[in-house]
Amino acid sequence: MTDIALNESLGHSYAQALERLHNALENAGRAQGAAKLLAVSKTKPAAMIRQVWQLGQREFGENYLQEALEKQAELTDLDGIVWHFIGPLQSNKTRSVAEHFDWVHSVDRLKIAKRLNEQRPTHLAPLNICLQINISREESKAGVLPEELEELSREVATLPNLRLRGLMAIPAPAVDISAQRQPLAALREAFTALQSSLPDAPLDTLSMGMSDDLEAAVLEGATLVRLGTAIFGARPSA
Repeated sequence: MTDIALNESLGHSYAQALERLHNALENAGRAQGAAKLLAVSKTKPAAMIRQVWQLGQREFGENYLQEALEKQAELTDLDGIVWHFIGPLQSNKTRSVAEHFDWVHSVDRLKIAKRLNEQRPTHLAPLNICLQINISREESKAGVLPEELEELSREVATLPNLRLRGLMAIPAPAVDISAQRQPLAALREAFTALQSSLPDAPLDTLSMGMSDDLEAAVLEGATLVRLGTAIFGARPSA
């Protein structure tokens, strides 16, 4: 595929993703701009990120640290780009994440939060944090359980180099929009309760919804929807 064809195909996919979000917000009776796209660029080359940035996208999500660091090094000339780490986070990776990202969506235990806080360079703004909830209680999924959320949130909110912004979840797949909405509604309710219990925290972000359940997520109040396949196309099979 030539660069021109790639540009046209990627531009079309990105425009479709924006239109899909626009329609979802309209159908949910929410204001345009109430939710925005996070372009999930894992496994995709830096050249594709650059092209989507040129179309106006600024927020990009990465799952794999080493791959992300290589792409960041290649894209240092892109003004205003905002990097979100959305993958599982082990202790041995926290320093690089704290040094190179603006957001982390996958904090689910205090040990990780404390390491990010200690390792965040002082010349950078506080690191924006979303706590990941295992909203569907899947044994295979990371995330704090809903009943443990408030205690973890209170601890994280006290860490000076972090800014607790909201919640993230990856619900179990569901067959239709009604079934999709159930765990997303539970996440929204947990978020609302957290806002009440921590009124001084800047809690404004509900990171939920992906290519398969964007509409359900917007109906349930998502403020950030994570789209990968819908923008960049299918990923290579493992």
